[in-house]
Amino acid sequence: MFVINFKNYDEVSGVRAVKLAKIAQKMSKKYKIRIAVAPPQHALSEIAKYPITVLAQHLDNTTVGSTTGFMVPEIVKRSLVQGSLINHSEHRIPEKQIKSLVSRLKKLKMISVVCVKNVNEARKYAKLNPSYIAIEPPELIGTGKAVSKEKPEVITKSIIAVKQAKNSTKLLCGAGIVSGKDVSKAMQLGANGILVASGIVKARNWNAIVEEFAKAISKNQKG
Repeated sequence: MFVINFKNYDEVSGVRAVKLAKIAQKMSKKYKIRIAVAPPQHALSEIAKYPITVLAQHLDNTTVGSTTGFMVPEIVKRSLVQGSLINHSEHRIPEKQIKSLVSRLKKLKMISVVCVKNVNEARKYAKLNPSYIAIEPPELIGTGKAVSKEKPEVITKSIIAVKQAKNSTKLLCGAGIVSGKDVSKAMQLGANGILVASGIVKARNWNAIVEEFAKAISKNQKG
């Protein structure tokens, strides 16, 4: 799994979000890997029209109905969005909400990507059996210093923690990934994929960098 988090960067405002999503779709097909995009809220329904996995950047654990301004899982699913990031370092939520959202998305057969900041959180939330745990040390996010190089032990220890849950949860690696070499290193350490934002969105050539990352995943994927 290769997840591109668009965040709310100006580079993906307006129709440019669709442009990046189409590039991701093309590379997904070319390299036969799963690429998911997490665009800003305004672009979710538009990008979901295309044959690519679309994730919300955040969902709220609130009800269908009179809940103005909230992102409700059941409503989002009807717009063909297939899952969501949960507890990103820039949008942390209480443990109780994480548990409820993972359970709710599971019932809806949607993808849940629970973001964690350390090995202890990976161990704790892997027990909920989300689709993915994404390990992102917050001090490395957006720095260009990849966790796979700066703190490789965080990945290996998180892999062990996730496996100890003895369920289907897989580990993604994030924070500071800016090159195909960073991606390859993360995969070689045992990660099942990556979660990346600025390393893609702020790159000068989207086509080239998405292809570089996709190629690295394709070469290092297991099985």
